[in-house]
Amino acid sequence: MSLLSVRGLAKSFGGVRALRGVSFELERGEALAMIGPNGAGKTTCFNVVNGQLRPDRGEVHFEGRRIDGLPPRALCRLGIGRTFQVAATFGSMSVRENVNVVERDGASAEAILHAAGVAALAERQCAELAYGDLKRVELAIALASRPRLLLMDEPTAGMAPAERQALMHAVRALIRSRDIAVLFTEHDMDVVFGYADRVLVLSEGELIAQGAPAAVRADPRVRGVYLGEENADA
Repeated sequence: MSLLSVRGLAKSFGGVRALRGVSFELERGEALAMIGPNGAGKTTCFNVVNGQLRPDRGEVHFEGRRIDGLPPRALCRLGIGRTFQVAATFGSMSVRENVNVVERDGASAEAILHAAGVAALAERQCAELAYGDLKRVELAIALASRPRLLLMDEPTAGMAPAERQALMHAVRALIRSRDIAVLFTEHDMDVVFGYADRVLVLSEGELIAQGAPAAVRADPRVRGVYLGEENADA
């Protein structure tokens, strides 16, 4: 049984069909990237899985339980964590205090700080930190809920290239050490093809390709629709 199973998702906003029968699976220990051009349906799909939107049709199952329509707080209790495109932390609190809001066991919190690479910043206020460090703190907060599935909305947005690589190395290490699954959206193709086990490609609300990064990169429809005809040989 797959950890996450998405079946035939459809969602419209007025006359705009944002999702058209999208289906995919996500296994434990896997990093799955969702990409596509602007307006492809990525955000809508992500928000349906995360419980922020209800689908018009289709189902989302987590560990065999149907979860579409449940609010994000309920999904968190079930074992689904989330990070956001814009890092969300309590600026007036220290890094440790941010993590302790969720994880009150001191030993566990310390392990989480190390896993996210922010142990050295534990006593500093979040308002003082560089943006790349804030993204790591947000990862630590998400880990404090002990998720088995982590949803990451553009995890490297706003980060410098070296920071992006460091964050995704940390995510890959967490996948291995904690046997969690990660579903992430991302615009940086170096991140997508460097760190995803599989890639989903959406276009105009439809899933046009999915598979290993190399296969998706070589797919003619992806090269034409996502990259654009003028960039197909880039």
